[in-house]
Amino acid sequence: MNPTFDRKDGRLVLAHLLFAYVALLLGGVCGMLQSMVKSGSITLPANIGYYELLTAHGVLMALVFTTFFIIGFLYSGISRTLGGSLTGVSRSLGWIGFTLMAAGTVLGVIMILLNKATVLYTFYAPLKASPWFYIALVLLVVGSWLSGYGIFAQYRTWRKANTGKLSPLLAFMAVVTMLLWQIATLGVAATVLLQFIPWSFGWVETINVLLSRTLFWYFGHPLVYFWLMPAYMCWYVIVPKIIGGKIYSDALARLAFILLLLFSIPVGFHHQLMEPGIAPFWKFLQVVLTFMVIVPSLITAFSLFATFELNGRARGATGLFGWLKKLPWKDVRFFAPFMGMLVFIPAGAGGIINASNQMNAVVHNTLWVTGHFHLTVATSVALTFFGIGYWLIPVVTGRRLTKRLNNLGIIQVVTWCIGMLFMSGSMHITGLFGDPRRTDYTTYNDSPESILWMPYHVAMAVGGIILFISLIVLLAAVVGLLLAPRGVEEYPIGEVIDTAEKTPKLFERWGLWIGVSAALILIAYTIPLADMITGGTGSPGYKFW
Repeated sequence: MNPTFDRKDGRLVLAHLLFAYVALLLGGVCGMLQSMVKSGSITLPANIGYYELLTAHGVLMALVFTTFFIIGFLYSGISRTLGGSLTGVSRSLGWIGFTLMAAGTVLGVIMILLNKATVLYTFYAPLKASPWFYIALVLLVVGSWLSGYGIFAQYRTWRKANTGKLSPLLAFMAVVTMLLWQIATLGVAATVLLQFIPWSFGWVETINVLLSRTLFWYFGHPLVYFWLMPAYMCWYVIVPKIIGGKIYSDALARLAFILLLLFSIPVGFHHQLMEPGIAPFWKFLQVVLTFMVIVPSLITAFSLFATFELNGRARGATGLFGWLKKLPWKDVRFFAPFMGMLVFIPAGAGGIINASNQMNAVVHNTLWVTGHFHLTVATSVALTFFGIGYWLIPVVTGRRLTKRLNNLGIIQVVTWCIGMLFMSGSMHITGLFGDPRRTDYTTYNDSPESILWMPYHVAMAVGGIILFISLIVLLAAVVGLLLAPRGVEEYPIGEVIDTAEKTPKLFERWGLWIGVSAALILIAYTIPLADMITGGTGSPGYKFW
């Protein structure tokens, strides 16, 4: 395989990555200020609201940073594995998608900064933002669709030229990830186009609140797996090559991704367990499907640690955990995603609690949920993305990851983990004490109970400051990578171990898996949505900021 990366493809990938890092910086500033306000450490100027910062933080971090980074990474993967360069159609769709997403981001951020869209990243009705904020969301989603079509086009071209061959694992995973995104975003597209835009323009007086929230969470939970699946791609395919080992099982990796496609979409009701208007049976059904998503995560854990142990044993490791000593702990390309893997263990355990009806009643709408969110996305996913960036930027720019930049990356990862320990740990603890989420600084008239929360709020602020320092180190490393000495870095794609079972061709029968996914969605949502449409009540819009 040619070690150099196509320059035209590199520019497309780099544009996505750099836009993602800018969004990360802006969202990080908002997050740090937000944590300091909540602790009572600072007071914002009169023209900046706490919930305005909270909205900007959520949109920039959860929607913009992740989507741009993921699409850039996926395009790099299909360029590398499906022909060595993108076709003209795929590259053009990638640039059009990037342009629309960037335009939507800029428009949305402007609306938030003008205080016309302080509705948080979930934009729950009946809070009403400017219609231009919802139009910005449409641009972001449509742009991502076009980018997905570019990935599908590249895959289809490769399949036509390689009839009967099994597609490369990284490319297969990219297709499944974008397929999940295309299906999941139908929900948010429907509610924005058919409900929020007509309502915000005043063309209709009321909005069906329960229907809008249900359509959002039809999208909102698979969004989590849209974040996680590229991290899984790195764990399954990239990390084995970095450690000098081989992929434990191609078949298990593909099975895990198919299961994520099937079971991560029809589960949105577990975010609505405490909401009235949804029959208990349908909540129960989606909770069961939610627990099915645990299976591919357990498959992933087994496959990854099997890869680590087999590699260690091949290098002479002895004892139960001797293989740990053989891992390249001083290589940030490994260290960052591995720390993400470790954090995903408690993060996944917290997800089981959130999806359980009785335990969810205890932690619902408390800072526990925010802490869980910061462990999954802001730690497991973010650390993996950081690790990807440390090698992907040199690959697409023709630079080298020097020892100095590698060591800077190690420092950045360690400080990020320390900051998140303070922040997310405090959120989990105080959430169990009943501390509510989505609230500005308040002592509730010096309530004794809320006074006990304050030390944890201070710890959150400390964690937020440490995280921001880590973010500055990250951006310094990114600039360093862009200016690093010229050279050729390998795009690390692992090979499957020789003793692995043969991968069934069944996994690439897309009609079958799309059909099963559609059937599960119809079973989980048809009757509840029909009841909401025919029996739901409308609400006028409200603006409390």
